[in-house]
Amino acid sequence: MDIDGLQARYRTGREIARDAGLAAAEYFRTFETLAVEKKGHQDLVSEADKNVELLVRAAITDAFPDDAIVGEEHAPVQGSSGYTWVIDPIDGTANFVRGIPGWTVVLACVKDGRTRIGIIHDPVHDEMHHAVRGGGAFTNDRSIACASDARMTDGAVGVGFSNRTGARGVVRLVEGLTNEGGLFYRNASGAISLAYVAAGRLLGYSEEHMNAWDCLAGQLLIAEAGGMVEDQDADAMISDGGRVVAGAPGVFDDILRISNAAFGT
Repeated sequence: MDIDGLQARYRTGREIARDAGLAAAEYFRTFETLAVEKKGHQDLVSEADKNVELLVRAAITDAFPDDAIVGEEHAPVQGSSGYTWVIDPIDGTANFVRGIPGWTVVLACVKDGRTRIGIIHDPVHDEMHHAVRGGGAFTNDRSIACASDARMTDGAVGVGFSNRTGARGVVRLVEGLTNEGGLFYRNASGAISLAYVAAGRLLGYSEEHMNAWDCLAGQLLIAEAGGMVEDQDADAMISDGGRVVAGAPGVFDDILRISNAAFGT
C-alpha cells in the first residue's frame, strides 16, 4: 500500500472538506434565496450542492490529477492512480434548504475495493469526523470510540429512509427497535448519523439502501472506532449502493437481526 500517497490524500482531503464547508456555510446563511430543484420524492438538489461539489472536484484534481472522482451531482471522472474519491458536497440537503443545521460535507477515498479515508465535516458545529484505515477515528483532534458496553436499552439507533425503497421496511425497523426497548433517531443526514455512531452518541444505524457517497466515509469511521459494519465491497457500493447496518459491538447483532426482519432478508 502506498502509505505516503494515502497520508497525503488524508491530509489534503481534510483541507478540502474544510474549504467546502466554508463555502457551503456561506450558502446556508442565505438559504431562503437558494435555487432548489426536485430530483425525486424527498430528493432535492440546490445550487449550493452543485457549486460546492465543483469546488471539491477542482481541488482534488489540482492535488491528485490522476485520481478518479464520483460525486452525487456531476458525472464521474475516470482516473489511473487506483484511488477513487467519493463525495457528497452537502448530505442533508432537505435540512440545508430549510435552515435546519443538520447537514455535512462528505469525502471518502477508495482503493482496491476498500475505503481508505473517510471525512464527515459538520461546519455548523465545527466538527470534522475523520479516519484513515488503520489509524483510528477522530472528531477534530480527539480520538473517538463507539459505545462499546452499551445495550439496546441504553440509547438510540439511527434510522434512514431512501426514496429507492418503500416505507414498509423502515416502519418495521422502527417497530422492531421500540419493541426491544430501544429508541430511534432520524435527522435526514445519514452521514452525520454514522459519524455519531463512531463517536458513541448513537448505538448504531440501519438503512435499507444508501448511496456510496452517503455511507462509505461513515462506515470506515465506525470500523476504526471499534464498531461493527456489515461487510461490503466499496466498488460495488459505488456502482449500485446497498443497505447499511452498523453498530457498537454490544448491539450490532441485535440491530442486524431487527434489520433482517424489517427489510425481508
